[in-house]
Amino acid sequence: MPSSEACKRAVLNAKPSAIKSSFALILYKVLPGQSVKMQARPAAVLVASLHAAFVCIKSSEIILPKSLNLTLLTDPSAISVASHDFGNITTVIPGGVICPSSPVEISRLLTYASNGERKFQVAARGQGHSLMGQAGVPDGVIINMTCLAGVVVSDDMKYADVAGGTLWVDVLKNTAEKGVSPVSWTDYLHVSVGGTLSNAGIGGEVFRNGPQISNVLELDVITGKGEMLACSPQLNSELFYGVLGGLGQFGIITRARIVLNHAPKRAKWFRMLYSDFAAFTKDQERLISMANDTGVDYLEGQLFMSNGVVDTSFFPQSDQSKIADLVKSHGIIYVLEVAKFYDDPTLPIIGQVVDMLNKTLSYLPGFISMHDVAYFDFLNRVKAEEDKLRSLGLWEVPHPWLNLYVPKSQILNFHNGVVKDILLKQNSTSGLTLLYPSNRNKWDNRMSAMVTDEEDVVYIIGILQSATPQNVQEVESLNDSIIRVCKDSGIKIKQYLMHYTRKEDWVEHFGTKWSDFSKRKDLFDPKKLLSPGQDIF
Repeated sequence: MPSSEACKRAVLNAKPSAIKSSFALILYKVLPGQSVKMQARPAAVLVASLHAAFVCIKSSEIILPKSLNLTLLTDPSAISVASHDFGNITTVIPGGVICPSSPVEISRLLTYASNGERKFQVAARGQGHSLMGQAGVPDGVIINMTCLAGVVVSDDMKYADVAGGTLWVDVLKNTAEKGVSPVSWTDYLHVSVGGTLSNAGIGGEVFRNGPQISNVLELDVITGKGEMLACSPQLNSELFYGVLGGLGQFGIITRARIVLNHAPKRAKWFRMLYSDFAAFTKDQERLISMANDTGVDYLEGQLFMSNGVVDTSFFPQSDQSKIADLVKSHGIIYVLEVAKFYDDPTLPIIGQVVDMLNKTLSYLPGFISMHDVAYFDFLNRVKAEEDKLRSLGLWEVPHPWLNLYVPKSQILNFHNGVVKDILLKQNSTSGLTLLYPSNRNKWDNRMSAMVTDEEDVVYIIGILQSATPQNVQEVESLNDSIIRVCKDSGIKIKQYLMHYTRKEDWVEHFGTKWSDFSKRKDLFDPKKLLSPGQDIF
């Protein structure tokens, strides 16, 4: 086995010379099989560096017996892709990647890992949309779940059986062509079904239909022992409720039975501006309390801040300079975003909803804009933003995002203590800040997912900043200060897509659920093989 010094020399002496960068100097320190925060990691440099240091990786090589009939990919390209995630902050180098042709292959791998002499850990990876290496596994095996994709709609159109690696955008395409679709969506659809169900799956329909985990009828799961189990509220319910929002700790989702409903054809999509935070939140809370037929189907909110980028493109060109002036004069302008889905524009209810928005809400007079778009285009709206950012080279950058749940009674304190006293006082911000309420009763407390549960209404906060390799630590420090201010002020937050590194933080996060969470780990993954990147056990 090569020493760390040999690894160091292999990297520093390798060609091309580009690997003699700060990245290469860091790489040798984390091989084999370690994880580290990276200050910069161009894809080409990563691949070249892995070529150079491959001998170091192979020092902890995973050897699978031929009887498993599994192909373990260890080429630099496969390792490179599996080593980083959307967060672009942490690099975790696995020992290999498999692309399963069926769930049976995953079962064989986990059965071997749990019973074999040489223990290695395993992580299921869809699109790698985690932020801090949660989908990674140092020295272990990454299961490329995108190799298992497919959608089968039931004959009665009530549900779809969806493979765990399927992208939500493909679920939408396959169901909508039959006139049906799921009822709860994340803002970004190019993520996997198994990935969002392992967290919660939240977006603008949560207030009406709950998170995605609340719209699952049945699952096929492979436990850490390699068992292939079907589960539902009636069958293996402990596993069913544990896996939903369970951060990949109890099993790998290979199939989910998703609730379907009628797929509307179009969406009337509105944005309205507010200068007063109290009026903004009052209108939001009123809208999420309204009945389905008379209310909106989607609701979110975002902040335009004077120290950030103000995207006014949704509004008429004649209003865009006025909006920029409003943001400059007020410091913050609050954007209420809603949508009403429909088939027939002549139905009276459509006019009633439009009248309700125009006549009863307290937005700034004249500052309302409406787009009429296809249902698919509305749900897939973030893809256009992705394409734009990719074209500018601004997509694959560090994303030190902070996602929080805040109780309704403390949202004003959060606004004053965090938004005004921290975010607005930064020299600049880069990214998007979301703030919108949801109904707590749309969540099922039997599931592993955590959300503040003291009140009927909880606010979803997304401080979605982009960074550079040079300032990512500064933004992370800002996030830490936000969490510290919340705790010092008694604001009872819960984090979403969190990454704790201390057990006591996880115990505090899960609260009264920790005992059950820990017992489920012992029951379904006693060797602690699954999803070690979460740093829970």
